[in-house]
Amino acid sequence: MTAVYLNQVAMVNALGCCLADIWHNLKLGCSPGMMKYITPVSQKEFHAGVVSAELPLIPDEFSDFNCRNNRLALAAIQQIESAIKDGIERYGAARVGVVIGTSTSGISEAEVAIKSHIERGVIPADYTYKKQEIGAISDFIAQYLKVEGPAYVVSTACSSSGKVFASARGLIDLDICDLVIVGGVDSLCDLTLNGFDSLEAVSNVLTNPFSVNRKGINIGEAAALFLMSKEKSSVQLLGVGESSDAHHMSAPEPSGSGAKQAMQAALKDANINKEKVDYINLHGTGTSLNDSMESHAVYDIFADQVQTSSTKPLTGHTLGAAGATEAGICWLILKHSSEQIIAPHVYDGCYDPSLSPIKLSDTSKSVLPVQVTMSNSFAFGGNNVSVILGKCLDA
Repeated sequence: MTAVYLNQVAMVNALGCCLADIWHNLKLGCSPGMMKYITPVSQKEFHAGVVSAELPLIPDEFSDFNCRNNRLALAAIQQIESAIKDGIERYGAARVGVVIGTSTSGISEAEVAIKSHIERGVIPADYTYKKQEIGAISDFIAQYLKVEGPAYVVSTACSSSGKVFASARGLIDLDICDLVIVGGVDSLCDLTLNGFDSLEAVSNVLTNPFSVNRKGINIGEAAALFLMSKEKSSVQLLGVGESSDAHHMSAPEPSGSGAKQAMQAALKDANINKEKVDYINLHGTGTSLNDSMESHAVYDIFADQVQTSSTKPLTGHTLGAAGATEAGICWLILKHSSEQIIAPHVYDGCYDPSLSPIKLSDTSKSVLPVQVTMSNSFAFGGNNVSVILGKCLDA
């Protein structure tokens, strides 16, 4: 398998709208965007991870793509646009691909349009199905950047933008692309917030993963985009492991067998032993079933010998963007490894004794410089993925 590297990253989420702010707030364990949020259609209140900064406007020539999801993507693109243009010039537009994970696309705008039709019998003049079509995000990015390589979406619920790393690497390994814009984008909408609420999986206060007092998830919105290529840089994609246990439509397999299989596959793909992993970013949703099965799966492989944390109390569960967002947090930890910092686990400190005793991060103690990280994402239908990133010491 071809060695590939994550040369650049851009992120927008509840922690902040640039890498400097995200890293600063991550270290503090403080997220300004975790707040009360009222849905635009049903007017229900939730505790959610909100990007509160003003987002860039979609240019008029791309008005059919004008939705919040694409504006989140554009906010991330603008952070690394010069590097993208350099890559296009270097490799040619036909050798640059786009692989994005999402679950919402522009459904929020569709909800507003449907509400207008129900209440007034009129669909807004600026509404088009292109805003909500699941592949809209990859089409928008490709057209905006004028790239001509493969451009498509992976949509497997909460594992979507973890799985894109395997897909993007495949494009490079098969010599279809030299550079791939890869990541995930999801925006808040009534569908996901009310959907998870109907499953009784939502907490109306800050999510509390792995606590005996946990009550569920907080949904969030985010964009995280990477530039992947064979050009050596300081962070390498070491391995990706995928599994599909198909245990249940929404509930994870209780013992964590599918999650364990994904982690083991990632270790095998990376050709490393479990002892090499310094930090695991847990899926850690704060639901009863997820935290239980993930603790069992992690403990079965790593026991209590690796530092772990869930960063969802700082970003919310960003669904289709979660895998890329949390890989982005791992990327930042590796880039700043000399600071000897890992992501804090923000919760009430009351670890659930019925869970396997994994080692949650304790940021009051110093840690060795992180060289290898793992990020877990688990989704409806048993779609599981683990992504391993490593510090490239000879870059």
